Amino acid sequence: MHSELVISQADRRPMYLQIIEQIRQRIAVGDWQPGAELPSIRALAASLQVSVITVKRSYLELERDGVIVTRQGKGSFVADSAGLSTQLRRDELDERLAAAADLGYRLGMTPETMTARLLEAVKKRSAEDRQKTDESEP
Repeated sequence: MHSELVISQADRRPMYLQIIEQIRQRIAVGDWQPGAELPSIRALAASLQVSVITVKRSYLELERDGVIVTRQGKGSFVADSAGLSTQLRRDELDERLAAAADLGYRLGMTPETMTARLLEAVKKRSAEDRQKTDESEP
């Protein structure tokens, strides 16, 4: 399970945040199902070549946010709450939209311009999806 996580030294974000983001993403896309056991803190630290403290901090943050649960003596597991992956996907979208809005404001764009640009991007993506569907049909 943990082989899918990668720490980038080139990434400016702290390692514990990279771990949190990747675990959230694995859960959001359904790769890690509710109730799935996470690697032990020591095992993940060893495979990522980071300190145990770094992984422990990641797990504590994820537990505080209700993404994982830790059972004493048994390990850490993906929380078994309804709609967790949907909520994580929404949270990620909200974060990216907030970053896009921040960038738009720094570039001097009006809310109307930013809204129009988002709508253009959605329409372009929809057209690309339709084209892929048309190409795959016999």
